[in-house]
Amino acid sequence: MEKMQLNKEMNIQVRARFIAKGADAPIEGAAYKVLLFDRDFFDDQPLGTSHPDANGVVHFLFSAALLHKGFLDDALPDFFFVLYKHGDILFKSQVMHNVYIDAIEQYRSGIGEIIDLGTFLVEG
Repeated sequence: MEKMQLNKEMNIQVRARFIAKGADAPIEGAAYKVLLFDRDFFDDQPLGTSHPDANGVVHFLFSAALLHKGFLDDALPDFFFVLYKHGDILFKSQVMHNVYIDAIEQYRSGIGEIIDLGTFLVEG
């Protein structure tokens, strides 16, 4: 496995977008909640909770140090998220194994590293 190059003091923002299948409209509002996790060997590490904005985008902001708390400190993160509607699971993503952050990151002063996981079509 490759060793993570991230500064543990750096903030990381992960974002994703959700679109309703068939309607081609953003999934938005307080009825929806998304939880982001890092899949670990023993336990999944929760990284944050977000509600989709008017464009269906969720944002998670956390310290890079959270990615170094798992059983294998040098492992790349394995992100996945769960989308809830009124408390019921609506969608669970596949695990995105060994996300090589250095290859997909953007840097913004005052925010830190930004990782965009893309757009997902979901049954609304």
